[in-house]
Amino acid sequence: MTASLKHAPLIGLLFVALSSFTTLNAQTAELNALFERWRAFESPQTPDGSYDYSEEAFAKRWPAYLALRDELAGMNTTSWSINVKVDYMLLWAEMNGYAFNHHVLKPWQRDPAFYKVLWTDQSDVPAHEGPTNHAVIEWWQYSKPLSSSDRADLRSKLQYIPAFYAQAKGNLTGNARELWIAGIRDINTQINDLEQLAQEPELKADRKTQKAIEMAISATQNLAKWLEAQSDTKTGPSGIGKDYYSWYQRYVHLVPLNWEDEVMLLKRELARAWSSLAIEEHKNRHLEPLSAADSEAAYQNLAAKAADELVEFLAREEIVSVKEYFRPALEPHLGRYIPSDRRNFFWITAHLDPKPLYSHFYHWFELARMQYEPHPDPIRSGALLYNMFDSRNEGMATAVEEFFMQAGLYENNPRVREIVYILIAQRAARGLGSLYAHANELSMEEAGTIHADYTPRGWMKTEKELLLFEQHLYMRQPGYGTSYITGKYLMEHTLMNYAKSQEGSTDNPNLLKSYFDGMNAIGNIPVSLGQWELTGTSTLIEEILSSYVPLEELMLAQKN
Repeated sequence: MTASLKHAPLIGLLFVALSSFTTLNAQTAELNALFERWRAFESPQTPDGSYDYSEEAFAKRWPAYLALRDELAGMNTTSWSINVKVDYMLLWAEMNGYAFNHHVLKPWQRDPAFYKVLWTDQSDVPAHEGPTNHAVIEWWQYSKPLSSSDRADLRSKLQYIPAFYAQAKGNLTGNARELWIAGIRDINTQINDLEQLAQEPELKADRKTQKAIEMAISATQNLAKWLEAQSDTKTGPSGIGKDYYSWYQRYVHLVPLNWEDEVMLLKRELARAWSSLAIEEHKNRHLEPLSAADSEAAYQNLAAKAADELVEFLAREEIVSVKEYFRPALEPHLGRYIPSDRRNFFWITAHLDPKPLYSHFYHWFELARMQYEPHPDPIRSGALLYNMFDSRNEGMATAVEEFFMQAGLYENNPRVREIVYILIAQRAARGLGSLYAHANELSMEEAGTIHADYTPRGWMKTEKELLLFEQHLYMRQPGYGTSYITGKYLMEHTLMNYAKSQEGSTDNPNLLKSYFDGMNAIGNIPVSLGQWELTGTSTLIEEILSSYVPLEELMLAQKN
């Protein structure tokens, strides 16, 4: 046998492998090219650098949107690998989100808070929570001290605010009363933020930047006064209704639940959390109650110890691959001592034991991963649009509170388990209220009453600002209020399917770690897609697509 014949099977296999690799690259390149053009289109920036959110501008751009959507629909995905099909679905969902914003949500018309420009703090999820304009100033991203180019960039963005707010007055024609009234508070908050920016030591002597800040403050004050003057004329509902809510959840956020499903799930989780808390309290009845940190020194000691214990626990118990950036990512968010009469819900829990809250701060591990180990896929390396990441990021952060507890985090202090169930109850209660608000069955204030009344121990009745902030956000961003619990359920569903797929196998000695590492490697995408890629099971996506109705058909049905 000659050498060439002897190695013929190997050469054949190599050819197949190279052919598959070439095909995969072609699939990826085609989709990535469309993704780049789609994202460039999605921003309403004009050639002169301004942003046009007028109705006329959106109408003009609509044919280009349809062309992009048709191009995506024309791709034959039959032979594509799962991970590329997942990317396709991400692009499909983003395009659905654009159409939904264009036809239904219309934040540039209905939601004054959309026009908040200055952001002083980083969100704990991949992008700002709620609809956000493209002209934002991310003050927290600037490296200090400011370079001359950064100073010029900041000044240029500040100088745009007056023109942007003049445009906003023409765009804000909506009639959503509660969104309008609550949005005024966000615009007023920006006045305070701009005044604080003016006091930054390195900006105080910069006359050009100070002038830009003064003009931005004046424009923001003027917008707030205009909003106030218009508020009495706003009489319409702010919720989008059950049918639109269900469509948005399924075909934008890729959550396989409708409005009624979510009501049932959140009621179930609320009952489970309260009953589990009662059982925990009974079991712990002979133990000393938790005592709150009563000084700055006591809190700092408690916080540092809790952060160390959490990270060490995750490493020791091999729950997830702990990276060197985990502990530093937590450090800026450990909090400070707050007197008891000024603590909101989350800081009440943290002054007793911060580990449940720091478990939720898994968020900061994920954001650090995006910085230090960005996903190689450009579609997944940054934040998805329209808060599509909520089931994954808020769902994971909520799920790990209980996962870590059940894995033994509080074996030496069982009383802390009570805090975990209180957190779950609070998230179920606030999400349930937001569902009724979106159905226009309750006002935001009434939804807040459910939120406050069904949070154990009265801990949501201590600080009204948090209550207002959360219910306002959930009205602005459909599905966000429920994403903590719906996402938690989907994370549990994925762990179930993953465990089932590994049952009886000896090749995976640490199932929990491989589950977390697998989900982390997949990236911050909806859990339904993460489950498909992790397990090969597309059940959730098939369930979503099986009932798909184009938005235009739903709109027609709503009119009739």
